[in-house]
Amino acid sequence: MKIICIGRNYALHAAELGNAVPAEPLFFLKPDSAIHLHKHPFYLPDWSDDIHYEVEVVVRINRLGKAIEPRFAHKYYDEVGLGIDFTARDVQAECKAKGHPWERAKAFDHSAVVSQQFFPLADFTQGIQGLAFTLERNGEVVQTGNTRDMLFPVDELIAYVSRYMTLKVGDLLFTGTPAGVGRVEPGDVLEGFLEGVSCFRVPVK
Repeated sequence: MKIICIGRNYALHAAELGNAVPAEPLFFLKPDSAIHLHKHPFYLPDWSDDIHYEVEVVVRINRLGKAIEPRFAHKYYDEVGLGIDFTARDVQAECKAKGHPWERAKAFDHSAVVSQQFFPLADFTQGIQGLAFTLERNGEVVQTGNTRDMLFPVDELIAYVSRYMTLKVGDLLFTGTPAGVGRVEPGDVLEGFLEGVSCFRVPVK
C-alpha cells in the first residue's frame, strides 16, 4: 500500500504559501509507515519546530490499474474519507531552497492521519466533486474546503498518476488541502469532518 499525495490542488492554498498554481498535478509519496495509528496521539518530532496540519479528502483505490483513462477513473474507487498530511514546514523550506526532495518534510513516521472509517461514495448524492470538509483545532474551524474547488478533479488525478505508476488495491490518494494550513502545538486537538461527520480526532503531544 502506498500513499499518494497531491500538492497545490487548491488555488488559495498555493497562494497562501507563495507558490504558483501548477499546470499539471503535482504528486509525492508517503510510505505505509507514515500512517498514524488510531487512538494514539500525534507526537511532534524533535527535529522540526514548525509542523503544519493540512486536511484533505482521501480516496481509497479498489482495483488494480495502470494508464487509466479519465472516463474510466471512477471505476477505481467507491469510498471516500478524510485525512491530515502533516508537514514539517521548516524542513520543507530548507529542502526546496536547496533543490532537494521533500521526503524528510512529508514522509516521516505517523505524518498521515486517515479516517477511522471510509464512507461509500454512493451515500453522497453530490458526488466526489461536491464534498464539504472542515478541520477544527481545539474546537475552532481552521480549514474549510469543498472538492468542487479542486484544480484537478479526482478522476483526472487518478488518470494522471496511473500514467507513471500502477495503482493497487488499498492505495490512498490524498487529494490536496485548501487554504488555512497552520502550525500545531503540544496540547492541540485536531478533529476533521466530512459533510459534518467526524472522521478523526487527534491529540497533539
